[in-house]
Amino acid sequence: DVTEIEEKEAQAKQEEQIMKEQELSNLLHEKRYLKALGLAISLDRPHTVLMVVKAILKETEGRRHLEENIVRLRKDQKEAVLTFLVTWNTNSRNCHEAQAVIETLLRHEAPESLLQYSGIKSAVESLLPYT
Repeated sequence: DVTEIEEKEAQAKQEEQIMKEQELSNLLHEKRYLKALGLAISLDRPHTVLMVVKAILKETEGRRHLEENIVRLRKDQKEAVLTFLVTWNTNSRNCHEAQAVIETLLRHEAPESLLQYSGIKSAVESLLPYT
């Protein structure tokens, strides 16, 4: 019977998730946005990533801080943010944040680099009607 082992594994995963949530909360409180973005992306939390972006934009010189943080993300993290912002862009409450991230990506990534992103074609097709 492996039920007990599976329960312990599930509990360990849940405890790890709680620890990451607490870490994310601490990072946001400390205004360590790059790490907060990375952690929210790794947890696959589009809404949390959006909240981090909103928090950055509320800062003095928020656009500049957003650019600094988005540019420093790894390629796979940028791809994840791109998929998240496609959804954000369809909602009028979140479209400004989505557009700020799109602008940053378009300014700092070469077209050849953007074409290498997975899902770029469908993302662009989804963004066009709302942009």
